[in-house]
Amino acid sequence: MLERYQLVQTPQRLELHDTHDPKVGAVYVDFVEGKAQHRRKFGGGKGQDIAKAIGLHKFKHPYVIDATAGLGRESFVLATLGCTVTLLERSPIVHALLADGLKRALASDDSEAVDIASRMTLYLADAHVWLGAMPVNDVPDVVYLDPMFPERQKSALVQKEMRFFHEVVGADEDSDALLELACQHAKRRVVVKRPRHAPELEGCKPAFVIAGKAVRYDVYLGKAAT
Repeated sequence: MLERYQLVQTPQRLELHDTHDPKVGAVYVDFVEGKAQHRRKFGGGKGQDIAKAIGLHKFKHPYVIDATAGLGRESFVLATLGCTVTLLERSPIVHALLADGLKRALASDDSEAVDIASRMTLYLADAHVWLGAMPVNDVPDVVYLDPMFPERQKSALVQKEMRFFHEVVGADEDSDALLELACQHAKRRVVVKRPRHAPELEGCKPAFVIAGKAVRYDVYLGKAAT
């Protein structure tokens, strides 16, 4: 199935193409224009649910590990709000898209985007291995988890990207195990993004929940020593 999806370097950026159905359009990362720019300017700042879940009303400039970086949208939002973010992505294909997006953001003429991207550091890594081997002097304030949502048979843009992810990356079948590991290595919080009506990871009740219309953020307390 991987042969169906191919990375293509265009004059503008690196893109992931569906060679069997080119009409669906490409998947790529853009932190400067489009939705990223709109959310940066009009997204609601620290009033956003994700900001409340991370604890930006309590913690100034927290260090966040986005353990399931995907296309990096939440990482970019958090960096926009002043967080220092380490992005972990274990898929080489998705990592390549992310690296290309960050490279273009850092080289852009948009000084604000450059400043935001400079607070983001990307690694090709499995979060289970990374967190387990993390040095004690590099403990994050928050670990953020966004396991892959269940696949839906719709044709909108978000579902298109999800279909690409399901085919190229596969399901996050080990996300339950990642929750406990994240709690052991986070100083303050672990935040898990879930569909509004989905069960909790590992059936584990969170300390509290920030719920929106379509998604919610389950917040667990970190156990790492301060």
